[in-house]
Amino acid sequence: MTKELEKKFVIELEKNQSIIHKVCRSYTNSEAAHKDLFQEITIQLWSAYPKFRGDSKFSTWMYRVSFNTAISLYRKSKRKVETSQIYDNLKELEYQDYDETHDRQLELLYKAIQSLNDIEKALALLYLEDKSYKEISNMLGISEVNARVKMNRTKTKLKNILNP
Repeated sequence: MTKELEKKFVIELEKNQSIIHKVCRSYTNSEAAHKDLFQEITIQLWSAYPKFRGDSKFSTWMYRVSFNTAISLYRKSKRKVETSQIYDNLKELEYQDYDETHDRQLELLYKAIQSLNDIEKALALLYLEDKSYKEISNMLGISEVNARVKMNRTKTKLKNILNP
């Protein structure tokens, strides 16, 4: 990969880093696991970046890779994670701690989201990001109608979890 492409990747990654944190927060229960998943997602993004054609926004593509990586890793929790060489520009990426000072309601919401199944987690997070149903359907590879139906069911499920 060329240095120019590496720099472009690092810039996009830094700009959209919060996406990875949100995915990690939903699929992990500890800071160590969060950091491990963050690293694995970053490596997967780096590996897949040369194939990114730009048909969608970088953030849309990043969500899809992040969700797929998180789901794959945590379905196969005993799987050993392979790492790849990180090039000079990736070493410059500064890890930004996730802001843990959010109020109790946000913590309860994330805890409720963690109890959902994989597709429901993805739907809830994308909905919280104000993604349209069309964007959600593209990211998750489902129809727009299916995304709407599943989202309504997920909202109901979250309401029941948060207000038993």
